[in-house]
Amino acid sequence: MISSRLPRSLEPNAVSRAVDAKRRSGAAILDLTETNPTNAGFEYPKDLLEPLAHARALEYDPQPLGLWSARAAVAADCRRRDIVISADRVALTSSTSEAYALLFKLLCDAGDAVLVPQPSYPLFEHLTQLESVTAIPYALEFHGSWRIDLESLANAATDRVRAVLIVSPNNPTGSFLHRDDLEAISHLALARGWAIIGDEVFADYPLDAAPNATKVLAGADVLTFSLGGLSKSAGLPQLKLGWIGFGGPATTVDEALAAYELIADTYLSVSTPVQAAAAELIEHGTAIRAQILARVRRNLESLRTLAAAHPSARVLPVEGGWSAVIEVPKLRAEEALVLELLDKDGVLVHPGYFFDFDREAFVVVSLIVEPSAFDRAAACVLARAAGAAS
Repeated sequence: MISSRLPRSLEPNAVSRAVDAKRRSGAAILDLTETNPTNAGFEYPKDLLEPLAHARALEYDPQPLGLWSARAAVAADCRRRDIVISADRVALTSSTSEAYALLFKLLCDAGDAVLVPQPSYPLFEHLTQLESVTAIPYALEFHGSWRIDLESLANAATDRVRAVLIVSPNNPTGSFLHRDDLEAISHLALARGWAIIGDEVFADYPLDAAPNATKVLAGADVLTFSLGGLSKSAGLPQLKLGWIGFGGPATTVDEALAAYELIADTYLSVSTPVQAAAAELIEHGTAIRAQILARVRRNLESLRTLAAAHPSARVLPVEGGWSAVIEVPKLRAEEALVLELLDKDGVLVHPGYFFDFDREAFVVVSLIVEPSAFDRAAACVLARAAGAAS
């Protein structure tokens, strides 16, 4: 009776089972997988939620692309990152995940495909499968820094591909999209009739220098979509407001917006209060974002300092985002290391295979964790990894 769009098995993996058992026992966990900023000890303005209670939210004005005031606020905020876009090229969604689902409906028929980066966010498999779309991976390669393997991308394509997904900065590698890569991908997309979907939710958090980084909408020559939202840019995942910026040739964008509007009108998923309050929420996001960026930079520096005492482990370069990848000795499986950390030290990290790294051994840690907890947990990770190498 269950749709074939769902995974055949819904059984939790070994790490999830171990975490559940640990929590049921009442044992404390130092969670280096925490990516919810509302659980990470940041100071939110006391009046942050007041705009949600404004009387204007009592008037229901269903607009498929979102209230104009909110779309204008998003367009104005984009200028902060040197992105010039007009409000009529912005559509609101309840989340980035929903944005993907709506765009797959717009671009793909059942059985079509999209190209997705690997390693990257593991949710793509579910998001595509739920829309009866196939996710075809292309490689990110590490040679001192992470870059898109353009040959892999071109070779992965089939005649059913309708779009290429780019995450910049990528989660978890932290790599930004580079100008020359965007140019090459745009030429390929133009020749093969693909759209470009750029997930830029972590773009407000630059870390290591990335002088060649660019935005996905920069000089868009093909139909291009840029995804963002309050979840990361303002540390407000609970308010469920995301957006899509449309770019590309004017006629193509107009046609896409008209079709997209029909899809969005079918769902009308974004609540009125959060749309009506969007301008104030985006403004408040400045202070929250500054705290998160300071935390991420501080924790990355601390992680590198701790790792200097454990040469068998290596913290890979991070151009941006909230995560760091640690390469650990390949003397045992990632999962075995993760389970041992949880059992012996009460520390939880992600194994690299969660993100489809093509080889072992890596662990992934969140950089937004409260600093003292982060330092204790990171020290355990590095010591445990070094112990495997000794």
